[in-house]
Amino acid sequence: MQISRRTFAAGSAAALAGAAAPHASARAVGRPADIAASQAAWRRRPTSRVTLGSALPQAHAHNDYEHPRPLLDALAHGFTSVEADVWLVDGDLRVAHDPWELDGAPTLREAYLEPLARLASPNGKQILPDHSGPFQLLIDIKSDGEQTWPVIEAQLAEHDRIVTRVRDGRVRRRAVQAVISGDRPREAMLAARTRRSFFDGRPEDLASALPASFMPLVSANWTAMFTWHGLGQMPAFQRRRLDDYVGQAHAAGYRVRFWATNDLPGRMRENLWTTLAEAGVDHINTDDLAGLRAFLTGRGRAVTGS
Repeated sequence: MQISRRTFAAGSAAALAGAAAPHASARAVGRPADIAASQAAWRRRPTSRVTLGSALPQAHAHNDYEHPRPLLDALAHGFTSVEADVWLVDGDLRVAHDPWELDGAPTLREAYLEPLARLASPNGKQILPDHSGPFQLLIDIKSDGEQTWPVIEAQLAEHDRIVTRVRDGRVRRRAVQAVISGDRPREAMLAARTRRSFFDGRPEDLASALPASFMPLVSANWTAMFTWHGLGQMPAFQRRRLDDYVGQAHAAGYRVRFWATNDLPGRMRENLWTTLAEAGVDHINTDDLAGLRAFLTGRGRAVTGS
């Protein structure tokens, strides 16, 4: 049984086998016909016709680029965080999950940076009009991080008007906060006097005392920390662990995200999402944009009594 396409099954395997070794700089090796059709549809998408949904601060689009209209579908559902896997291919950044999908895959500029620049407010500080917080662009590096990160930085610099920047420890906030996940070149990022991207931490980084101006987010594999996936009530000892983890992260100024959570529609997923929301998890991970929107808006109505 595969949950969330790749998320739950892949996360469970990673928890048992450990993380895969980072890939080298990639070269395209071909793709199946369905990927080609999806990419053709993506290139026909009219950015100017996107309708922005009311903002959902906890909504994170996992593998966002796999939707018919990457970024735009997430924005139409009010998502405030999207995830893009990138590979360094012949000096540019291609967005795809696997190397055989790279031939003809959109670039980071095409799929994310240029549309965000067009959609941003005139002052460069908002993407969704009713959301004053950062719009998170989570960039998961699939190729070698030391080689790929400088190219990401250079492309972010092309859109300085909308991208949050750190210079000598001082943060200049703009609409988009780019966060680096995957093969993260931690030391190079720490050494940089000027950065336009931030570090995605892991549970072992909670006690690191790294400032939130460097590491605003900590992400964890749900299946490596918990055995409960939404059946019945979360065991009390696991709920205490979740609350303690989120509390420790928030005390240090870090946001919290889990990957490999159950994303199959049904009661178990609703139970899990309810628990994540109650615990204060900042980014709820999903491939089901409409499903999470319905859950969060329904939860909001229940809380307000409207």
